[in-house]
Amino acid sequence: MTVVCGLFLERHGDRTSEGHVTGGKMNLKALQKLGYGMYIVGSYQGDRLNGQVANTVFQITSEPPTVAVSINKKNLTHEFIKATRVFSASILHEATPLTYIGRFGFWSGRDFDKLKDTNYQRGVTGAPIFIDHAAAYLEAEVTQDVDVGTHTIFIGKIVASEVLSEDVCMTYDYYHQVKRGKTPENAPSYIAENKGGTKQDG
Repeated sequence: MTVVCGLFLERHGDRTSEGHVTGGKMNLKALQKLGYGMYIVGSYQGDRLNGQVANTVFQITSEPPTVAVSINKKNLTHEFIKATRVFSASILHEATPLTYIGRFGFWSGRDFDKLKDTNYQRGVTGAPIFIDHAAAYLEAEVTQDVDVGTHTIFIGKIVASEVLSEDVCMTYDYYHQVKRGKTPENAPSYIAENKGGTKQDG
């Protein structure tokens, strides 16, 4: 589940001597304190397969086991999930190389075959499951989708899952602080420079 540590989402200003927050400053870097992982979300349409990096995959309920993922409407994976109502999520471990993350995070499946020379298998839903650098994976059938503007949140019931290794899973903070990774502009956690973050290409 998402973890918040010392977060002020709407008001973040100077503290008075009594400890109250004053002013109306909005520092969106506070959102970077939310807890995220690093995942490759896959889906398909017809004979076409695709996958993309996502950092917002999270569990909703335990019974039935249900997860949600937030996908940008401009992405090919969004188009595929909308069409087939299924998706996979491979949970990346800390040793995942930046080149692998970049393959799925900074290229469009419309222009580039991301699956070429990668290790994947088709799951029970038909969605591709990406095995390389994955600590675990899950597959889900979409039961509901929520329009949230630039993104859609797909809520899905898990129909298959497996642990592949006991390697430490990569957090989004580790990706930024240790691997010095960047955030694509289509990511839900992207913060432009004029909104309190650092604008990055992608």
